[in-house]
Amino acid sequence: MVNQSNVGQPLVQASLIGEAIDGGPMAVFVADEEMRLVAVNGYAAELLGYARDELLELSVAELSADKGVDERFGRLARRGERVDGRTGLLAKDGSVVRFERRSQATSIAGMTLYVWVGWPLDEPVSGTTPAPGRRSARASG
Repeated sequence: MVNQSNVGQPLVQASLIGEAIDGGPMAVFVADEEMRLVAVNGYAAELLGYARDELLELSVAELSADKGVDERFGRLARRGERVDGRTGLLAKDGSVVRFERRSQATSIAGMTLYVWVGWPLDEPVSGTTPAPGRRSARASG
């Protein structure tokens, strides 16, 4: 059980959020200003078939299956606002995993980092049905 007397403390919150995100239900990627991956969660590595250490050796450009990723990353860096969209990432086996994603710049320990969270488009959410006109790849396959 969580000790409620100190749960609101910043260090406790950082630890709880960090552990929740690492095993969480969304893929999380963090990149630096040079597009190098500096952190990924376990779900991201699992979805793409990489070990975490392997993913951390890649850049956003190397992982992206979409053309124009350098330009989009630059716009994200210049805007400093949240950007929503879809993207494709290259899995270790060479397949492309399509994601719905949300990206935003943030500052951590004085460094500007770029965080995006995403979920695969072809993985239905348990207990739900796709909205009209939005069928999953598995459902249509």
